Amino acid sequence: MKAALLPDRGVVKVAGGDAQKFLDGLVTADLDKVTAGNARYAALLTPQGKIIADFIIVKADEENHYFLDCPGALAPTLTQRLNFYKLRAKVIVEDLSETLGVMAIWDGAGSNGPGLCYADPRLPALGRRCMMSTHIGGKAAALELGATLLDAAGYEAHRIALGVPRGGSDFLYNDAFPHEADMDQLGGVDFDKGCFVGQEVVSRMEHRGTARSRIVPVTAASGFAPDAGIPVMAGDKPVGTTGSSAGGRALAMLRLDRVADAQAAGTPLIAGGVPVEPHKPTWATFPWPSEKAAE
Repeated sequence: MKAALLPDRGVVKVAGGDAQKFLDGLVTADLDKVTAGNARYAALLTPQGKIIADFIIVKADEENHYFLDCPGALAPTLTQRLNFYKLRAKVIVEDLSETLGVMAIWDGAGSNGPGLCYADPRLPALGRRCMMSTHIGGKAAALELGATLLDAAGYEAHRIALGVPRGGSDFLYNDAFPHEADMDQLGGVDFDKGCFVGQEVVSRMEHRGTARSRIVPVTAASGFAPDAGIPVMAGDKPVGTTGSSAGGRALAMLRLDRVADAQAAGTPLIAGGVPVEPHKPTWATFPWPSEKAAE
């Protein structure tokens, strides 16, 4: 079993008598499905359907007491935006990132651990996470878990190998739609719940199948993936942009229709002078260019 503290993560608390109703009217998850033993992946969107922040919603044992495991850099923005929507709702929204941290546990993660622990709702292979006091050191927490402590890069390599996107590295906040960030594939949008901010746009993309760009894994022929932000080209035509990488593996935001055209024409994809090959994640259900060609 492996564990790593995630210094890029923050924690926002939303608590009070109206907390469930308040969050349910704003975010992409159905709060009725968030229980003390069942976290949910979700996002707060702009009215135009773009991702402001994505996070894991965790319910504490206390009634109407929720924690958002979110990007640390966005914790102040998320707190401010939620307070903007609060109006007369009986809720308290606080950024607790100075006192609470997040640890990831994978490759044989057990059920026990320090603090508030929960399965990562995006993908079982991502393992579990624990929110805990920042006063608890990584070594002490790993010892309690019976895990080998790695640095955050170890977890990043695990995430990238699974093809799971990370905001700020693989997509830009306030620019990407949930479908482009694969949130629809990773349980981040509940299409059967009631209204939430940006729902009309996201639901239209789902029902019309208009998401042309997706974040997918790519492998580099050289064994060393290009840096983030490098254009992916098919001849002289741009088809996407590279994101986070570890070794010869990377993620990239690609226009799958243009990838299909390139494959049909026998045109290789090149990023930073390096040939790259896109792959469909094992967990994905969206159409893939080679599957269409085979029909």
